[in-house]
Amino acid sequence: MATFQDQGGVATMDPSPPVRWATSLMLRHVASERRLLRRRAKFERARRRAGERHVVEYFHQLDDGYSHLAAQLLTPLLNTYDIDLVCHLVSPPSGRNAPEPTLLANLSRYDAAKIAPHYGLQFPGSEAPDAALVDTAMRLLAAADGAAFADLAPQVGDALWRGSSETLTALAEAHPLADEAATTQAEADGNARRERLGHYSGAMFHYAGEWYWGVDRLYHLEQRLAGLGARREAAEGDALLAPRPQVEHGPHQDDGSLTLELFPSARSPYTAVDFDAAVELARRTGVALVVRPVLPMVMRNLPVSFRKGLYIFADAAREARAQGLRWGNLYDPIGEPVRRCYALYPWAERQGRGIALLSAFLRAAFVEGVRTNRMAGLRHVVENAGLDWAEAKAQLGSDEWQAQIEDNRQAMYRVGLWGVPSFHLHTASGETALAVWGQDRLWLVSREIQRLLGEAEGASA
Repeated sequence: MATFQDQGGVATMDPSPPVRWATSLMLRHVASERRLLRRRAKFERARRRAGERHVVEYFHQLDDGYSHLAAQLLTPLLNTYDIDLVCHLVSPPSGRNAPEPTLLANLSRYDAAKIAPHYGLQFPGSEAPDAALVDTAMRLLAAADGAAFADLAPQVGDALWRGSSETLTALAEAHPLADEAATTQAEADGNARRERLGHYSGAMFHYAGEWYWGVDRLYHLEQRLAGLGARREAAEGDALLAPRPQVEHGPHQDDGSLTLELFPSARSPYTAVDFDAAVELARRTGVALVVRPVLPMVMRNLPVSFRKGLYIFADAAREARAQGLRWGNLYDPIGEPVRRCYALYPWAERQGRGIALLSAFLRAAFVEGVRTNRMAGLRHVVENAGLDWAEAKAQLGSDEWQAQIEDNRQAMYRVGLWGVPSFHLHTASGETALAVWGQDRLWLVSREIQRLLGEAEGASA
């Protein structure tokens, strides 16, 4: 059997018991806060002994919406923290790091436009940028570095996403342009540096062995730098440049006008972080909740690279800790445990316990370290969900779930999403209000709910 490094990110679809055990042990290590703090302390000791400054590296992908948002915070980051900033140009992720590249590019534009106002940023584009303009923009940024890159990147990005050849031409007249060979080399160097440090994506910040994705994870980096005493004295107060937005539960309550479709996976670390919070959001706002589980990506022929898999688990652990959640004592449920959970789901749903079953399974797999690949572990899940184990065992051979799970997958793709957890908020008429991916978008879902309900109340007043 293939090892966990050969396929499926950090696990095969159906690992042998020894491989499942070894994978789970490794993932617990990756998710460990103690390990993270030890690594941080070791780096800082070495940095101080060498008399080195805090060096943050940033990896910019010009045609990526998330990179344009991140670029707008580069100069504020330099002004707020006593750091050296090294900027790199990179190409989009590829291969197993980007199983749906077209959908990812589309989502980066849609999503960036949705979140930008909440961070006090701008994203003016909705279409992919013109290739000729990208070429000019690349040449401009390839010739810049450090503070010059930080100052120029938002201007270049704004012109690029607005499709303004006139603005780019003016910038090219006012700033140096790298030639074609130098530009190609700059991007190759950026890709090589990113690969060497252990990542694959754009809009990434790197400091001392740890990665921070775009504006969504910048608060982790800011808190780390502030804790190291790197915040400049001239920086007013202690407010973060990009604080994590909070989920909002009020004041408006729904009366059936909105439906939130939640697409979770029983093996997704990010789903495990926010599943209960998503359920609570629907309950407290009165929005109708429809839970539509899908298979993990590796179980639907969308393999994830080993490197990406490790990053996801480490990042999910960091996000869980930031929310004060118990998380990380995990035992990988990939393969048969997930299929058994889904085999039970239609039966549990008919008893009004479908959500309870998924919640109990995720808690067992990611918080309690229960071996869900064993019948004793599955029984633990079933009984914690308030269901009868004797009845449950009779459902395990059912294939009723397969059509339902496939229908859920197709519904997710119809709104342009493919990863988990995904959220589709729509009106009673079926009109899409919001379609986004990621546990770090629950706050956006909550704010869109409040906006729509507030508008409806205003219209009826």
